[in-house]
Amino acid sequence: MRLILSAVLLLAVLSANGQFNPNQWSNRSVIVHLFEWKYKDIAEECENFLAPNGFAGVQTSVPLENRIVPGRPWWERYQPVSYKFDTRSGNEAAFLDMSRRCNAVGVRIYPDIIINHMAAGSGMGWNGGMGTGGSESNPDILLFPAVPYGPNDFNQPQCAIDDCYCDPANIRNCNLVGLTDLALSQQWVRDKTVEFMNRLVDLGVAGFRVDTVKHMWPGDLEAVFPRVKNLNTAFGFAPNSRPFFAQEVIDLGGEAISKFEYKHLGTVTEFSFSEEIGRAFSGRLELKNLRLFGEAWGFLPSHAALTFIDNHDNQRESHKENILTYKQSRIYKMATAFHLAFTYGVPRIMSSYAFTNFDQGPPMDANENIVSRSINADGSCGNGWVCEHRWHQIYHMVRFRNVVRGTSVEHFWDNGSNQIAFARGNRGFIAFNGQFGVNMQVWLQTGLSAGTYCDVISGDKVGSVCTGRSVVVFADGRGEIILPANAEDGVLAIHAESKL
Repeated sequence: MRLILSAVLLLAVLSANGQFNPNQWSNRSVIVHLFEWKYKDIAEECENFLAPNGFAGVQTSVPLENRIVPGRPWWERYQPVSYKFDTRSGNEAAFLDMSRRCNAVGVRIYPDIIINHMAAGSGMGWNGGMGTGGSESNPDILLFPAVPYGPNDFNQPQCAIDDCYCDPANIRNCNLVGLTDLALSQQWVRDKTVEFMNRLVDLGVAGFRVDTVKHMWPGDLEAVFPRVKNLNTAFGFAPNSRPFFAQEVIDLGGEAISKFEYKHLGTVTEFSFSEEIGRAFSGRLELKNLRLFGEAWGFLPSHAALTFIDNHDNQRESHKENILTYKQSRIYKMATAFHLAFTYGVPRIMSSYAFTNFDQGPPMDANENIVSRSINADGSCGNGWVCEHRWHQIYHMVRFRNVVRGTSVEHFWDNGSNQIAFARGNRGFIAFNGQFGVNMQVWLQTGLSAGTYCDVISGDKVGSVCTGRSVVVFADGRGEIILPANAEDGVLAIHAESKL
């Protein structure tokens, strides 16, 4: 019996280890969160922009049917009423069409999913009626017949909302902000959870972003994650490929629950990365300190960290001065360039719609249907969509990351303050001028072979010319790096494929 148990435990460990692999094409590495996009728009974006520019994957918004909240705030997506795939983004057929089209061009799909809870009751504004797919439910008496779930499928007795962050037991068993907390310890709930996750695997997903993971016991997830089936080879995945897991655990230190409690199960959202990189590029910490950015700062191991500048939650928390968003575009682009040029973590970038208040949902028409983004002549988005991933400074850095893959950070230089630079082996070089009012003009080792290189931040290589700045690298690998204090962008980047 002991040998059998050991074998089972070993199998579980091996299965979990596979969950760190995002299952991307070998020449790609960046996920973009197309927050609140419709599936048909994502499919078009995969074909027309993401694949041609080397993006590896898309995180979609939650596909589960959700309660309809008056005013249609973004957070209604996080109030499921059933496990139907039917939201304002589209139905199951639209999801499948998106998945087929994106996978066909090498862009993987990672849906945001909810397995911790169902919709909130009347204390959070529930007004009864139908969900986005026509399902009825009554959270006040814990009835979700479309699953079906009833009172015995939820953690009881329910704690007061105010108690939710007192200790690990409360965090994991209480109703987070009134959301009805599923009893994931029960077999029926586990079975229904695995069932809908397996249906998504059948539809061609490469993995999952799992919401509110700190509000679930690690042991429950250890029972659920290994039961999710291998990826569907019909979508181009290798046989026996395991789903990728990105677990949302908000932990900035001093929390009752640590992100490290979940790192054996897959990647974990590294919120401290977002906080600290924002602190640096907003001028509250000198850039020279980023030389060893990563695990040395108390972050998760690199392979276990999902990294980001901002996400759909913290970009709305205006009281957090260290969180950068599209609204601080110059330093946001600098921080993103560092994020994609450095070696730490599994990178995800944000693609937003414009908002002026915390609750504001995506652009919609008079019938509350999500309005598609328009594409302007310069490739940027309109109709209320920001589309940071289409900013040339950002998608050119996605290319940079793909070109330098497999290399290490070398020749890190700083001026003792807020000017820094480093090479990525012999494949790329990047420099930052974060020093207000001070020009950057210095000879530095780039690690690159001799030649003229186009700066991919200020322009691009088009034929035999650079449309922006250029850098001449001499035989010894050194080049003169010039970044004026008043430059539109405070970053310069060159790589092997931007050489004339």
